[in-house]
Amino acid sequence: MAELTPRQIVAELDKYIVGQANAKRAVAIAMRNRYRRERLPDEMRAEVSPKNILMIGPTGVGKTEIARRLAALANAPFVKVEATKYTEVGYVGRDVESMVRDLVEDAVHMVREERRGEVIEAADRNAVERVIDLLYPETRAPSPQAGQNPFAALGSIFGGGFSGATATQTQAPPQAPSDPNAQTTRETARADVLRGFYDVRLVDVEVEESASMPIGVIGGDASGGQADIGEMLGGLLPKRRVHKRVTVAEARRIFAQEEEQKLIDMDAVKREALRRAGENGIIFVDEIDKVAGRDGRGGGPDVSREGVQRDILPIVEGSTVNTKYGPIKTDHVLFIAAGAFHTSKPSDLIPELQGRFPIRVELDSLTAADFETILTQPKNALIEQYKGLLSVEDVTLEFTPDAIAELAKIATQVNDVTENIGARRLHTVLEKLLEDISFEAPEKAGTVRIDAAYVRERLAQIAGNTDLSAYIL
Repeated sequence: MAELTPRQIVAELDKYIVGQANAKRAVAIAMRNRYRRERLPDEMRAEVSPKNILMIGPTGVGKTEIARRLAALANAPFVKVEATKYTEVGYVGRDVESMVRDLVEDAVHMVREERRGEVIEAADRNAVERVIDLLYPETRAPSPQAGQNPFAALGSIFGGGFSGATATQTQAPPQAPSDPNAQTTRETARADVLRGFYDVRLVDVEVEESASMPIGVIGGDASGGQADIGEMLGGLLPKRRVHKRVTVAEARRIFAQEEEQKLIDMDAVKREALRRAGENGIIFVDEIDKVAGRDGRGGGPDVSREGVQRDILPIVEGSTVNTKYGPIKTDHVLFIAAGAFHTSKPSDLIPELQGRFPIRVELDSLTAADFETILTQPKNALIEQYKGLLSVEDVTLEFTPDAIAELAKIATQVNDVTENIGARRLHTVLEKLLEDISFEAPEKAGTVRIDAAYVRERLAQIAGNTDLSAYIL
């Protein structure tokens, strides 16, 4: 993020999201403020809290995509949750702290993949050596532990006489002299393994599997979460060795995974993941408008809405959440909430929660011109995706400009007369338009030209009939 100014962040988001300049500016400033905060003196840094954002706009205009692309751009842990799932916490058994635990899980996965990228070459080299040991066991180097008494370590517990009394009984036979040509043999085998000469040969390997517990996930732990007893006791139970007969290529993959686990320091991964989640994490809370209600304004499910807001409030304010990787503070996690607010308004949220989302941005509904841009301009635009899919079947799609304009017009029309689902309407319209072409593609290779007349022939009748479009489009 040090290399990206707010203007550059907006430019990067423009590659994937059409319009919504105000929302892009808000999130760009929020991310740049994180960079600025990291360079403040320690005393001031602790006092600077993130300015959480509330996005207001109909579905399908890019709220979630802006947050997701921003997290990917900043290489920050990211999790998306639905506020409505906490309205029945007593029934499903999950509390609001689960969003923070999910964020830590994402951070652990992210850091582990980074560490894996650092050790993957060394792990593959070690895996190749283990494959050579299987193919040519006579060239294997003698174990440094050979001939030592395995009970010698108990001498400090049971006295020195214990190890001396058993030393003669556990003495290993002297090692046979190694093959003088072992080094040459291994070098030749190494080159053959690397070029895939032995890939289809079958070998016997021992795979280490953690002992599993049949208990699974039970109850709630002290932190309010769920405890996996099998995972808690997995480190105390002996590892199980399973014999498998696999190809050399598969053995190399198995060995590489085992070597990666040996080379990665998981304690360091957990520490870095907790730090990254607490300092750089982003939690996107969708459908916040569905819980925007006050007690006493109606019966039934409305009564639980303010309770959900009060449960979310301490997480957004800043609290310590216990996870299986350790405690994490949410004081500097960036929260982005979003909702359509069709039947409610942001002021219906409890005042305490409103105050925790000081930045509010309203996203605009998409027009026909926006739809034309979405179909053609963004990176991996929808039309480019369909062209790529059908090119696998040797079918070349050609869209004329008037066809794209007609598609955008029909999508806008259907959004107006039915439910407005924003850009997601383009998926349904395009899928219906290309249904026959996709079905017949394996038998009819060649070039297919799609113009406005073809679009009207396939879609105009459906789009003009409100009842049909409500079900089909």
